[in-house]
Amino acid sequence: MGHEPLDINGGETMSIKLVAKGGLVLLGCGKMGSAMLEGWLSAGLPPNRVAVIDPMPSARLEALSGQGLRLNKTLFQNPAGVMLAVKPQMMEAAIPQVAKAAGDHTVFLSIAAGTPIDWFERALGKDQIVVRAMPNTPTAIGQGITAIVGNAATGEDELALAETLLAAIGRVVRLEDEAQMDAVTGLSGSGPAYVFHLIEAMAAAGEAEGLAPDLAMELATATVAGAGALALQADETPERLRRNVTSPKGTTQAGLEVLMAEPDGLGQLMRRTVAAAAARSRELGG
Repeated sequence: MGHEPLDINGGETMSIKLVAKGGLVLLGCGKMGSAMLEGWLSAGLPPNRVAVIDPMPSARLEALSGQGLRLNKTLFQNPAGVMLAVKPQMMEAAIPQVAKAAGDHTVFLSIAAGTPIDWFERALGKDQIVVRAMPNTPTAIGQGITAIVGNAATGEDELALAETLLAAIGRVVRLEDEAQMDAVTGLSGSGPAYVFHLIEAMAAAGEAEGLAPDLAMELATATVAGAGALALQADETPERLRRNVTSPKGTTQAGLEVLMAEPDGLGQLMRRTVAAAAARSRELGG
């Protein structure tokens, strides 16, 4: 089930919960880490309830440290949450910095691609609460979608905490099993690249029909962005939306007959694309 971004200031505020439980730690503050931090601050989380560990802090982090944010300083003891936002290859060296500050109820939330829950259980202990998340790149502008799944030590309250934190960068969905992460990686994790290539292909096709390159790219980009926004907001399914704009024997039908042709149409191509990415995800995770 999908969840709209949550209002952290509604009811018992997220910031109050975090203050009561000792604050929040952010390990790594690159593009995604920064996007999450800005989302939390915009939602009302005070800077002095966040501790950030980052070897190359940005000017923004330096400025926030002047407002109380703990930057590369002593961490909160028993924080409510530890967001692990470093690259997977850096995780082994970085995680000891936060492990010693964690308590029994601290939620470790990882966005490291390809790093399974059992890796964290070996590093932190099987009783430690661990939530694995797979966001995608549109989270950098608050328009992403993130799938989450917790380990056996994770309860409803801990999943709700993870959901609320990740809602700062877009939609959140829960998985039934960690094995689904490979499919999520192949679909939404890698999916933005497929869409970017679709834009490239549409623009190139427009050029081939006589449009100037800049105009073709502008038309293709706006068309994909607008159609995606409409699909999210409309009550109808994408299939119904497609049928609504397809007049019998019209131009759209002519194009779709090529795009949907079997066995070489977009449907079969996309199945092979997602399957290849999911298979590679399984290889990397193994």
